[in-house]
Amino acid sequence: QVQLVESGGGLVQAGGSLRLSCVASVASGRIISINAMGWYRQAPGNGRELVAVISSSTNTNYADSVKGRFTISRDNAKNTVYLQMNSLKPEDTGLYYCNTKGIDTTVSYYGISWGQGTQVTVSS
Repeated sequence: QVQLVESGGGLVQAGGSLRLSCVASVASGRIISINAMGWYRQAPGNGRELVAVISSSTNTNYADSVKGRFTISRDNAKNTVYLQMNSLKPEDTGLYYCNTKGIDTTVSYYGISWGQGTQVTVSS
């Protein structure tokens, strides 16, 4: 079983910054590799949307609305993905979810997994 634990959310004023982290772990065995990792967000009344994704070879892709303001990165040794968010806007408010496209471990392979989410609130 995969566990993705997000942290770093909070309340910030417009123009401020936050850094989200997501650590992947498994109940059995040891993680060998993680495919693409990403961040999604969901605002009240809206569907879940892609914010940013980073491949295993560190190619990145961003939603147009966050390009130039957000940066996604990963540390494979720590099984962690980060999202640095700068110049935050009220429209960035939402529940931010971590996502992995596949995790290979010493005992099994896991497909798509989701974290529980961390709340980001940007006040105007």
